[in-house]
Amino acid sequence: MPPAMFDELLTRLTPMLSKQDTKYRKALDPGLKLAITLRHLSTGDKYPMLQYNFRVAHNTISTFIPEVCRAIAEEYKAEWRPITDDFDRRWNIPHACGALDGKHVVIRFLWIDVGGCGSMSDAQIYNAPELKECLENGTIGFPVPDPLPNDNRDTPYSILGDDAFGLRTYLMKPYSNRNLTREQHITNYRFSKGVVENAFRILAQRWQVLLTTMQQGPDTMRNIVEAFVCLHNLKRSRYPKMKDPLLDNVNGQQNVNLGSWRDHVNMHDVTIVKGSNRDTVAPKKQREYLKLYFNSPAGAVPWQDRMIDAE
Repeated sequence: MPPAMFDELLTRLTPMLSKQDTKYRKALDPGLKLAITLRHLSTGDKYPMLQYNFRVAHNTISTFIPEVCRAIAEEYKAEWRPITDDFDRRWNIPHACGALDGKHVVIRFLWIDVGGCGSMSDAQIYNAPELKECLENGTIGFPVPDPLPNDNRDTPYSILGDDAFGLRTYLMKPYSNRNLTREQHITNYRFSKGVVENAFRILAQRWQVLLTTMQQGPDTMRNIVEAFVCLHNLKRSRYPKMKDPLLDNVNGQQNVNLGSWRDHVNMHDVTIVKGSNRDTVAPKKQREYLKLYFNSPAGAVPWQDRMIDAE
């Protein structure tokens, strides 16, 4: 983490992390709380080890780490429109508000908002929390439908998913890999550039507490997961040009240079249960329209045919 990023975090979080001194003890410095929390998230060091490294009691550490993580999550919340613009700029996918996938995180307790039990599929986990409900009733706050770039027909905004999920107007996924036409193959290529697979693995390498068996309870786990996702986004947005060997990157010819996140053990994929979600008519029409758009002069990118021919 660049020193400037730590300084920014400390400046913005200090009001939430500061405590009053008492006649019995002096309050811990917010910078010390932040440093211990970041060490725990990035290395997976247990509280007893942190206790000796920082000379702070392990029971005290267990109290303030959730507090710091909550503060990070509250202070750094994203809005949909910048995410949509970033997807279009980086991956040439207009009207995409994110990508959806699931990973198992090794903890001793189950929690609902950020995960589920090991036997659950991506779709089952997605169907349980409030995300699906908010997407279906329109309360999630997506931008209102408007035309794609260089087009004149209003098109809904959506999240990108894989075959585990049902096709919906708010959730687009690639075509099944059977007897694909060239136009469908190009559409799948365009969708796949925005998928989320390597994001989870990059997170696990950067915040290696994910590679350990975490011993916190469900509420603390939720705070931790929200915190390191915010920290990941903060680093990517504040320092986009910083060289990071973990990350895949695309050169001027749109060839992908693979990052080092692929070289290590990562989180386990969530089981995919086939047939648990049926595609409906309206999103099929929407995907067909996107297929036509991606293969038209209005929506095509110069390298897509070359990339398809190279596969």
